[in-house]
Amino acid sequence: MKKRWQHCHAATMSGGKYSVIEDAVILTDGACIEWIGPRAAAPETGDCERVDLGGAWVTPGLIDCHTHLVFGGDRSGEFEERLQGVSYAEIAARGGGIASTVRATREASEDALFDTAKARALGLLREGVTALEVKSGYGLDLTNERKMLAVARRLGEALPLTVRATCLAAHALPPEYANRADDYIAYVCDEMLPALVADGLVDAVDAFCEHIAFSTQQVERVFRCARDLGVPVKLHAEQLSSLHGSTLAARYRALSADHLEYMTEDDAAAMAQAGTVAVLLPGAFYMLRETQLPPIDALRRHHVPIALASDLNPGTSPALSLRMMLNMGCTLFRMTPEEALAGVTIHAAKALGLQSTHGSLEAGKAADFVAWRIGRPAELSYWLGGALPNRVVRGGVEIDFARIA
Repeated sequence: MKKRWQHCHAATMSGGKYSVIEDAVILTDGACIEWIGPRAAAPETGDCERVDLGGAWVTPGLIDCHTHLVFGGDRSGEFEERLQGVSYAEIAARGGGIASTVRATREASEDALFDTAKARALGLLREGVTALEVKSGYGLDLTNERKMLAVARRLGEALPLTVRATCLAAHALPPEYANRADDYIAYVCDEMLPALVADGLVDAVDAFCEHIAFSTQQVERVFRCARDLGVPVKLHAEQLSSLHGSTLAARYRALSADHLEYMTEDDAAAMAQAGTVAVLLPGAFYMLRETQLPPIDALRRHHVPIALASDLNPGTSPALSLRMMLNMGCTLFRMTPEEALAGVTIHAAKALGLQSTHGSLEAGKAADFVAWRIGRPAELSYWLGGALPNRVVRGGVEIDFARIA
C-alpha cells in the first residue's frame, strides 16, 4: 500500500549529515521509500493513505550494530567486584567474565534464551531501533553456538526488526580447551564455522583480538576461513591494548573494527583505505571506567566512518538503551550530536553491510523511520534516559507495540 507521511521535518542522514528537509513529505510504497523531499515539490499521490505526523522530526530507524543480545544469566556480582577495584582481566583469569556467561548460556534452553532476548530487543525497538546485530560467542561449541544463532534468526522472524547474526565463536577459550588456544581455533575453523554457515545462520564472522583472548595470528586463521566460506568479517580490536588488530581487519576488508581505544594513527589510515567502519562502544568504556579514549581525531582526519553501538552484554555493557549511547558518545568521546546520530544510522548500516538499503531516508531504501516529538535532532543525544515520545515505522508500517508485546 502506498502512503504519504506528512506534516514533519526529516533529518535524512544522507552522507552522514543531518541533511534536513523542512516541511517534508515521505512517500512509501509497501516496505520502501518511493520519494522524500519538501512538501512544495511532492508529486501528486492521488488517493493513497495520508498519515499526519504532527510536526514530528523524522530520522532513519536506529541501528544497533554491535550487541551480544542473547545470553544466559547476568554478571551483577562481577559489577560489584569491579567497583571494589578488581580488574576485568583478574575476573576473567579466575573463570569469571565471559566464562561465567558461557556456563549460564550452555545451561539455558533455546526457548529460555529467546524469551529473555526478545524482552531486550523489544526495549530497543520501542526507542526506535529497527535493525540490529546479534553476536554469538557465549556457546563456544557447535551445539551452543548454533543455539544462540538460531535465537537470533527467531528474533528476526518474531519481531519487526532486521536482525543480522554474527558468529563470534572466537570470543574466549572454553574450559575444555584450557591452554589449547590453537586447537580451539582449529575446531572453530574446521568444524564450527563450516557447519554454521551451511545451516544459513551466519551473516558475518567476528573474533576477539586481545591478550586475554586470541592473537592476531589466530584471528587471521579465522578470517581466512571466513573468506573461504564467503562470509564477511568484523573484529573486537584494541580494547585493552594495541595489537594492531584493526589493521589486520582492514587487510581483510572487514565490515568493522570495534572498541578501538588503543588503536594508532596507522590503524586508522589502514581502516580508511579499506572502508572499514570504526564502531565505538561507550557503554563498555563507561562500565569498565577506562581512561584511554579512542582516537577520534585520527578517525576524523582519515575520514573513517564512525558508528556507535550499545555492546549490550551481561558483563561490560549491560546497556538496554542505544539512545543513551548517543549521549555517551558526545560526553565521553566528544562526538557531536550530528556525528552520534550518523553513528547509529548511516554508519551503523555500513558496519552491518546494509548501507544500500538502510541507515538514511532516501528513495529506494527501506521505509524504516522514527517520528520523534522533539524540537531538533540534537535532543536525541541531549536527554539522559527516559522514553522520548515517538512513532516507530518499519517496512512502511507503524509498529503496534500493544500487539507484539
